[in-house]
Amino acid sequence: MYLYIYSEEYKVDSETLHRAKMLAKRELGNTGMMVGCIGFGASPLGNVFGAVSEPDAVATVREALRLGINFFDTSPYYGATVSEAVLGKCLKTLDVPRSDYFLSTKCGRYAEGFDFSEDRVTRSVEESLQRLGVDYVDILQIHDIEFAPSLDQIVEETIPALNKLRKAGKTRFVGITGLPLEIFTYVLDRVPAGSVDMILSYCHYGINDSTLGDLIPYLKSKGVAVISASPLAMGLLTDNGPADWHPASSELKNACKAAAEHCKSKGKNISKLAMQYSLKNKDIATILVGMNSINQVKENVAASVEPMDEQLLMEVEAILKPVKNQTWAT
Repeated sequence: MYLYIYSEEYKVDSETLHRAKMLAKRELGNTGMMVGCIGFGASPLGNVFGAVSEPDAVATVREALRLGINFFDTSPYYGATVSEAVLGKCLKTLDVPRSDYFLSTKCGRYAEGFDFSEDRVTRSVEESLQRLGVDYVDILQIHDIEFAPSLDQIVEETIPALNKLRKAGKTRFVGITGLPLEIFTYVLDRVPAGSVDMILSYCHYGINDSTLGDLIPYLKSKGVAVISASPLAMGLLTDNGPADWHPASSELKNACKAAAEHCKSKGKNISKLAMQYSLKNKDIATILVGMNSINQVKENVAASVEPMDEQLLMEVEAILKPVKNQTWAT
């Protein structure tokens, strides 16, 4: 999940937007793909955080492309396939050349539950391609592998199935996603080199939790690229705070609330600071951010080119120090 919404309007001047058109690109591991340091998280297009009209969806994707975002991430799970269908329709409406963007979707997690079997993931990619209106995706990821009956199924069945799909031209690269960091080392230590090209981790590279950074040297040694999502820790690092369902402890929620209030007292926005913090680590190829409006696209891209307030960061880190790297179970 990669929700990123400012609670107050963040004004972006024309000069900032001019510079934002030069969104920095980073190489995604050994894939040869040069992706924008900010990636377009398409779950909001599935009405996950409220209804998004088709014209608004198209306008949002158009603005993202205009400002240099070229990596789009979705899943059949987001909005029970709505996200994929809407994203596909946006790209078709805009008549975007297939070579102008990179597309990632997932398999294994669906509105009806989890199924990591070879048969289901093979059918899944065909369904996704049809909804997206493309012949192939650049990345096919196994969605939230910690929910498999056993990680050994991912190793012995699901990853080999995705590599068969790679050979068939349905995907160029293969990835795995999930919350607990230990799942990545378990799987990567047990699969052939080159069978997994990247991992997608969420909520583990932000001001409150940067434990993903400790895993990066290991991932580099395996030739595996890193994608990070949810730099706002699923709403913890926002002015409005997380939704009631957020699984974080009350201690962590209270500390993040105090940090947000401190930023606000300085006329700053903690969400912008959190985004900039995540972007500092250039070993992370792209930071996925959910977007469903033109203004959100502008805010996110502008944050990537504006200087970070280092003094404010130190103050916020001091507030969050007692709960640093505290996480939660899925």
